[in-house]
Amino acid sequence: MRSVYARTLYEDADATVDDLREAVSTLEDTDRIARRVFGNSHPNVLNIERNLEDSRAALAAREAPSSTKHHPHRRRRDTAI
Repeated sequence: MRSVYARTLYEDADATVDDLREAVSTLEDTDRIARRVFGNSHPNVLNIERNLEDSRAALAAREAPSSTKHHPHRRRRDTAI
């Protein structure tokens, strides 16, 4: 259930950075517990691992500065001098 909750958070197009961080944290905990209980090669563990990778990628994409956004204190490269 925790992995479903985390997946719901990171797949939401309107998720905040805090939502994405919560998803990553939840999946990290779930992954650790699942590995201890089921072992590394159990299908549930592999699914949780994929979800964790996806949630980390979503968080990294959201936290990365976008080169397409206009920064008020920087001159855009396509601006003529």
